[in-house]
Amino acid sequence: MDDPVFVDTNVFLRFFVRDVEAQYEKARALFEKADAGKIKLETSELVIAEIVWVLESFYGFTRKEIAEVLGTLLASRNLKIANQAKIAHAAGLYSSGNLDFIDAYNIAYMRTKEYTRIATFDSKHYKKVEGIDIL
Repeated sequence: MDDPVFVDTNVFLRFFVRDVEAQYEKARALFEKADAGKIKLETSELVIAEIVWVLESFYGFTRKEIAEVLGTLLASRNLKIANQAKIAHAAGLYSSGNLDFIDAYNIAYMRTKEYTRIATFDSKHYKKVEGIDIL
């Protein structure tokens, strides 16, 4: 098998939104090839964050719909996501409705490091998180 192929945000978006049919078909073919084990795919946590942001802000997806997209990505056996455990943790926090995705990722990061204090001017979001002290 060749080296993994890095997948950019727009490929995922075309697949999940299906607003450009020709690009959707190419994305679907790529993902089917990965599902069949013929290719390995990889992406970054920034791509995941951008997917969440675009689906939420531009396409009007609900948190539940975005959580389903994230669940699909996280369950894909031939898609490696950088810091996948943190992304999974962040997805759970995000879907609870208390935090935006970036704040949720920051909490997931902090918890892996066992940090309990944060310096922020955005206390309204972080004060909802148990075990986090705001400086």
